[in-house]
This record gives sequence, C-alpha cells and structure tokens, in this order.
Amino acid sequence: MIIQLIQFVIGLAILIILHELGHFLAARFFRVEVEEFGIGFPPRITTLFESKGTKFSLNWIPLGGFVRPKGENDPTIPGGLAAASPWVRLGVLFAGPAINLLTGVVLAVLLFYTIGEPILDRVRVDAVAADSPAAQAGLLTGDIITEVDGVKIDSLTALQDTIQTRLDQPTTIVIDRNGEEISTTLTPRSNPPDNEGAIGIMLGNPTRPIPITTALTRGVEASFEYGRAVLALPVRLIQGETSEEEGRGFVGYKGMFDIYQQIRNPIYFFMAVSFSLGLLNLFPIPALDGGRILLTLPEIIFKRRIPAQYENMIHLVGFAVLIILLIYINIQDFVNPVVLP
Repeated sequence: MIIQLIQFVIGLAILIILHELGHFLAARFFRVEVEEFGIGFPPRITTLFESKGTKFSLNWIPLGGFVRPKGENDPTIPGGLAAASPWVRLGVLFAGPAINLLTGVVLAVLLFYTIGEPILDRVRVDAVAADSPAAQAGLLTGDIITEVDGVKIDSLTALQDTIQTRLDQPTTIVIDRNGEEISTTLTPRSNPPDNEGAIGIMLGNPTRPIPITTALTRGVEASFEYGRAVLALPVRLIQGETSEEEGRGFVGYKGMFDIYQQIRNPIYFFMAVSFSLGLLNLFPIPALDGGRILLTLPEIIFKRRIPAQYENMIHLVGFAVLIILLIYINIQDFVNPVVLP
C-alpha cells in the first residue's frame, strides 16, 4: 500500500503541476509576469531558483503545485494578469484545463496501444471471487467462456442473460483455457453477496495488439465519450439518474486513493483524473478557471468590465463554498468508502 500511495501522490501531483504549467506557459507567451511557480503547496521549503522574475519554489504539501501571476486580482498593477486584455486572460485561464485535456487524450492513446483493442465476441474471466460458484468449479483468471448449457457465448450480454435464466440450477459451462476446451458445472446464485454476480466473476474481453494509428483513433474517440460522460454527470446527479454502481459522483483524496487501489490499470486511472481535472475546472464555478472565464466574457461581449471589487468578492465567496464542499466530500470518503462494483 505504501508503494501505491507514493505512486498515487506522484501521479496526482504531476497532473496538477501540468495544469499549472499550462497557466505558466500561457502567461509567459502573452507577456504576463509571474511572481512564483510552486511545486507542492505552501508552506514553502525553499526557493529552488529564479528566472525572468519568477521564483520557482519547493513546498511542503506534495499534492500538486500553483502559479501566482503578478496582479492576479488587481487591474491597477501594470504587467499583471488582471490588467491584461480579456482575450489574454481567457488564454491564460483556459491553458491549464487544456493541458489536462491534452494529457488525457495522450494517456487514452497510450492505454489502447499498450492493452490493444477488445475482441468483443469473446468473453474473458478477469477475476474470480473466493468461495464463489466459479471458484468452486475451477474457473481461473484468463479463461474464455465459450458456452453455457449449449448456448454459444459471443458477448458479455449473452453470458449475463444466459446465466440469469439458470439461477439456482446446475449449469454446464465450457471454457477455453490456453487452447484446451474444458467443461465444468456450477450453480448460479439468485442472491449473491454484495459486489459479486451470480457466479462470482469479473468479466472482460480479451484484447489484440493494434498499430499506433488505430490506437490514436480509439483514444480520441474514447476521450470524447469520457468527456461527454463527465459533463453530463452533474445534471444526472441533480435529476437522480445515477445508478448505485456509479457511486455518489464526486470523491476526495481518500476516495481517489481507494479507487486507485482497486483499479486494474493505472494509466486508465490517471487518464480519468486528467480529464476530470480539466473539465471540472472549466465548470462556471467562482474561484475555478471556468468561473473566472465566465466573468471575463461580459467585457468581450458588452465592452464593459465587472468592477474588480465585485469580481473578487464573487471569487472569495465561491472559494469559501468550494472549500466547504471539498471538506464534506473528503469526510464522505471516510463515512462512505468507495467500493468499485
């Protein structure tokens, strides 16, 4: 668990630092002065070095980083972010989430390239629960299920539907194990334990290698689908349309680590976190990038800027609400721990 915790902290910190690096590079590109680029969160350990007026610091809390532009909230400071044109501010604000979205796409492509594409007409046993009917019948991880009581299995749905028609009945299952055909018998349960199915296996599809060009296509397609799901989540939560398997929607640091411990592919985990970090930061919530972007739009559309004191008050209130929400979410991680279905 210690190794997993170190991997989790390093991976999460890299994604947050990449987000801040996007803001930093955009600020430099648009000639907005940056006072500090911090690795980790304060309190500060030391200043590593200075370059072009920017302090690069190392801080004690290792969960990410931050960028402090000059005059971030004060438009009277020359060379600062708030004093820049609205288009420059939009560019700097959008750059952080954009880097996370791009990182998510890269990780999605890498995921498909490393694991290949699924063979959808074959069903593989990815895990077997202890003392389950599948374990007692001798099923092993990696077995390919080909038949159930004479019914050919050519999809995950076909297996699930066939098993449901044979609950509490002795059932013959034929598997392909490394090219050898094996037949065994088990009895699917009508009332299985929590987080276990009728026969106690986790299902998946075997995969085959694909060229990088195909991985690129699959990765981009998967990125759009995942992004669409993240954007739809708040609406579905409000409407009460999320299923029990989808959990409570949002998790904190402990919940994320719980998921990291349970998930089978770290690349997928950090891909999902990178997309979520990029998209959620674009939500029109005060204190987040999306909230700042929203308050910049009136200056572009109506040529009138929201007074700085009002904008700062909105962000202050939004930040306070956001902190309270984050505390609540992190408490829920302990009260209602995340368990993947």
